[in-house]
Amino acid sequence: MTVAVVLLTTALVIVVALLAAAGVGKLARMDGASYPAALTRAAVTFAAVITLTATVASVFATLLIS
Repeated sequence: MTVAVVLLTTALVIVVALLAAAGVGKLARMDGASYPAALTRAAVTFAAVITLTATVASVFATLLIS
């Protein structure tokens, strides 16, 4: 059961990160950014969401284990 929860949570985080990146890329294009600039902004957003999620998960794990 634990493996299933971890896999589902990971899938949810990736979907949310992809949606955020797509939104930022679309907004960047609407703002007049070039395709490489919009892709860069989307990639930075994707990485930021994944990093934030990993940080929050590690804090929760530390609090729950202690």
